[in-house]
Amino acid sequence: MKRDFLRVKDLKKEEIERLLERASELKAGKDASACPLIGKSIGLMFDKTSTRTRISFQTGIYQLGAQAIYINTKELQLGRGETIEDTARTLSRYLHGIVIRTFAHSTVETLARYSSIPIINGLTDSHHPCQALADIFTILEKKGKLEGIKLTYIGDGNNVANSLVEASALMGIHLTLACPKGYEPDSMVMEEALSLNPEIKIVHDPEEAAKGADVLYTDVWISMGQEREIERRRQIFRNYQINRHILSLAKPDAIVMHCLPAHRGEEITDDVIDSEQSVVFDQAENRLHTQKALLEMLIK
Repeated sequence: MKRDFLRVKDLKKEEIERLLERASELKAGKDASACPLIGKSIGLMFDKTSTRTRISFQTGIYQLGAQAIYINTKELQLGRGETIEDTARTLSRYLHGIVIRTFAHSTVETLARYSSIPIINGLTDSHHPCQALADIFTILEKKGKLEGIKLTYIGDGNNVANSLVEASALMGIHLTLACPKGYEPDSMVMEEALSLNPEIKIVHDPEEAAKGADVLYTDVWISMGQEREIERRRQIFRNYQINRHILSLAKPDAIVMHCLPAHRGEEITDDVIDSEQSVVFDQAENRLHTQKALLEMLIK
């Protein structure tokens, strides 16, 4: 039976633990010469521009012995009126899996519903589950555990925040989100998460959230598709920045994370993202290792 990965909660805690263990093995070079996906073809269907998602998946697919086929959706018959349902049925006859990066989460759900092959969400406006896997892998690497870690997210309650909420709920992370009023994570995501882990909360004061944190995390104030709101969002989020003062409120050995790309001087300052406490480029590298483990798990 085929498995999809559209949201973090599509995996059980035990499956995530195995995936993180496998990612660690792959990062260490175990089975470096093995090609478990040899002869497979995996489509990369992108509506949005990408650096880390595209390159990490293309590289990982190659390292696992498969071929990546980049699909610009503007060049498909979708642009001339073919339905996503018919596209899903057709591509299922050619490929062994699809990674999709798009806007509406409903597009990914429809693609998965009508595909007979695994669908992996490379990012939607609502969720970024592959990023969350790399995030918790990075925290585990740096802190040695996930259960009870105090993770503070400062900024927009966006797709990254929603996926961090789901990951924290499953893995026992104590997550505090500092967001402006009206910009909190999805209420249904929060409700489901709190039923699993009561140590997830939303506050509106970044200083309160940062106190005693093991991990500080932020993302851009203006995501793709929100360019018309630049000035308004800059005003709303101007106090939601990880800077030296906010970092000083966290634990002395706190690490700083950002999913990238960073808008330096907005959500994070240069002296923090370039500091010794920053792990953002380890975090970016770990997209490769966790996604390889995910592909191994889903593509048969």
